[in-house]
Amino acid sequence: MSMSAVDPILERLMALHPKKIDLSLDRLERLLTALGNPERKLPPLFHVAGTNGKGSTVAYLRAMLEAAGYKVHVYTSPHLVRFAERIRLAGTLISDDALNALLEECEAANTGDPITFFEITTAAAFLAFSRTPADVLLLEVGLGGRLDATNVIQAPLVSVITPVSIDHVEFLGSNLVEIAAEKAGIAKSERPVVIAPQDADGLTAILEVAAEVDAIPLVAGFDWHLDGQDYRDWRGSLNLPVPALPGAHQIQNAALAVAALRAQSLFTVPDEAIAKGLQSAVWPARMQDISVAADRAPGTVWLDGGHNPAGAATIAALLAADPKPTAVILGMLANKDAAGYLTALQPHIDRLIAVPVVGEAAYEPDALAEIATGIGLTATTAPSWNAALSDVTTDRILICGSLYLAGQVLAELDLNPA
Repeated sequence: MSMSAVDPILERLMALHPKKIDLSLDRLERLLTALGNPERKLPPLFHVAGTNGKGSTVAYLRAMLEAAGYKVHVYTSPHLVRFAERIRLAGTLISDDALNALLEECEAANTGDPITFFEITTAAAFLAFSRTPADVLLLEVGLGGRLDATNVIQAPLVSVITPVSIDHVEFLGSNLVEIAAEKAGIAKSERPVVIAPQDADGLTAILEVAAEVDAIPLVAGFDWHLDGQDYRDWRGSLNLPVPALPGAHQIQNAALAVAALRAQSLFTVPDEAIAKGLQSAVWPARMQDISVAADRAPGTVWLDGGHNPAGAATIAALLAADPKPTAVILGMLANKDAAGYLTALQPHIDRLIAVPVVGEAAYEPDALAEIATGIGLTATTAPSWNAALSDVTTDRILICGSLYLAGQVLAELDLNPA
């Protein structure tokens, strides 16, 4: 991967706080005050939290709003190849030169005080969004919700909570109820909070938080409904087209995005724009067909960045819907539940090749292979994802387990997100 112009300053910012993640709003609020509070000068925004499907939901919202003619800012994380992927200004990824200038401005305003990497880069994003005209901002939570850096905003147009599952237990809580309550921390007084289908205990926790802050919950299965591709809510019914992103779970993500759009009245999005957006949305490394770039027949090699058991369950459903011999090339960070992830996939795959995730705190391939063997999979190791790929001729090959691995694959295949 080539050196980016922003890499040196990103490395400096990494050193400003000893912890990679330290959930708090105090440090960012201090910096934003020094910068003139750009978070108070943002366009109307949709704030999206949850465990799985945040990126896809944001992609559908963006595509539908742009199909209706609106200029859309987007903030997402993490990036896959280049940091600039996190900040989209009125439809276009921020340039390295503009990003570098913003980061230097934030670095100077911070005056060397402790602040996490995500906090100071979020401040840079807010500066960019406050200075570039757009109609709407789609703001994705980084981690959790209540204490996430993005939660310094006070009055979102709509809050959105995607399906919540067990993940990041070291930061968010040891059980689903605690994690769901943290995610629900983005709910705001007298503002709609659109809630995807949830585990019953998780939903109860989310609704309790919404009630505490006097938010307006709009709940899947109660306030809005999806039956196959037929969607209905308080505004009426729609037949949703098959979304651009593959997998049965994507119709649920699409419906959530539609519900979020219809929970507000500031932006008018005709049915035709909804259909066009759902059929044109792009979100890399979510069951992305990379076959041609990998010099294979179309539909042969797929890439997915999902990294928890719930994400694996959505992949498993897609594989089950189209049974064929399948090999998995897997790399995972060491703080992920590899056994849970592989248990969901095990009935649908024939072979696993464990690989490293270069430069990250990941499972050693031998350790991953041992976990896979322990749940009944045929498992081997390879020194890299492309070495593994060259050794596999199965009808279908899935490279998965980590967004970091997915980013490395995209970079090496020159499939940089645009």
